[in-house]
Amino acid sequence: MFAAGTEAMPESYRFDTVKGDWFRQDREVVMDKRIAIVTGSALGLGYELTRQLIERGWFVCGVDFNAAKQRELAKAFGPDRYRALTGDISDEAFVRAAVVEAASIGHIDLLINNAGQPSFKVPTAYEAADVDKCLKGLKGMILFSVETLKADGERDLKIANVMSTAATRGNANESVYCATKWGERGYTESLKAAYKGTSVKIVGVCPGGIDTEFYRDSHDYVSEEKQHTFMSPADCANVILFNLVNDANLTVSDILIERNYV
Repeated sequence: MFAAGTEAMPESYRFDTVKGDWFRQDREVVMDKRIAIVTGSALGLGYELTRQLIERGWFVCGVDFNAAKQRELAKAFGPDRYRALTGDISDEAFVRAAVVEAASIGHIDLLINNAGQPSFKVPTAYEAADVDKCLKGLKGMILFSVETLKADGERDLKIANVMSTAATRGNANESVYCATKWGERGYTESLKAAYKGTSVKIVGVCPGGIDTEFYRDSHDYVSEEKQHTFMSPADCANVILFNLVNDANLTVSDILIERNYV
């Protein structure tokens, strides 16, 4: 959580949400870098997007609820390349504070809404808790988009909403998961319409199965053996960023990435 009264500190200081203490941020180091927010940055595709953005010279504000992993990343990447923002993407107060923290470093150029959790069950096995779990991704996508748009004055921002191929079709035993992904797709398409012709660009990203811990609680549905036939998160992140981050005078508005079926 962000400490009360943080606004009383000098501008050159920042509050570390992981350590619960203040640190001095060298703004000169960060100012020559483009700034990105990546949600779900600790593991899997989010980690690879974070790592590869940093390799390309970006400063990344990584958002995740995994405090232990966030501490590891903050240490590994260093304060001149990575800022750990630890909390729940569906918590409005946390999201607001996180975006304020990111914006205090500089203009946010890129928001990648990647965080989300799955639930794979036969239609009659779903319970309210499963719905709430899946809806966190949609809620977090909306909250981070709204706050980042406001922080940037609705200009010079690219938002990439990472969904799933489940946002393009219906899959058996994924009814609630598909419903939330279709909701994310609807939100994405609405943002595109709202900001058409402006310097705000909206990109929908729909990857197929990725070999990550995403399936760790679902091996009764996707076996570990099958999971390992899915695309690697590093390859998927590379393809996404190739289309998302470039100097060409164009915008790839939709990125659909299918795994090679075996």
